[in-house]
Amino acid sequence: MYKVFVKDALLILTSDLSDTNHQDYYMLNGNAIQTAIDALANKKLKQAYIYHPNHEEILKKFTKKIPLQVAAGGVVTNKKGKVLFIYRNDKWDLPKGKLKKGESLEKAAIREVEEETGVKGLKLENHLKTTYHIFKSGGTYRLKEVHWFAMKTSYDGKLKGQKSEGIAKVKWMGPKKIQKALENSYVNIRMLFGYA
Repeated sequence: MYKVFVKDALLILTSDLSDTNHQDYYMLNGNAIQTAIDALANKKLKQAYIYHPNHEEILKKFTKKIPLQVAAGGVVTNKKGKVLFIYRNDKWDLPKGKLKKGESLEKAAIREVEEETGVKGLKLENHLKTTYHIFKSGGTYRLKEVHWFAMKTSYDGKLKGQKSEGIAKVKWMGPKKIQKALENSYVNIRMLFGYA
């Protein structure tokens, strides 16, 4: 099963019909996918299911209908235990971005954090989770697959948001500020912190 967020709604790709409770499920084909995503994006549904009997094939077949963009990002902690957040598009988010041709997930995650925040000296710890969300670009829905990595840094220099990416603020946050920021964040970011 794959959980794909469409704004704050959930699209579940599943090979098990018992997951669906036989409500709001669609077979894996182009028209059904478009219908389900439109209904979720327009808040006509809070949750929908895309069904295909073969679990190994479901994501591959889905991405033949909805183009895939692979990205990587970081949950960065400093020596004070605070986590690095960015503010973009009126929401708190974590630094991430798409891979360059031939780039590994790990290198992309570090590069994107450095570019978007100005933070240096990043040490990659481990892969945390992979999240999926749908976004629209040029009038076309796309699936973004984001590979999240835990990172540490002892950097205490100036934080600098990448203006060309629309990043208005970059901040280190402790537990209370993280909770507040997550109230104005994306579901997949809240999920990384165990709030979704």
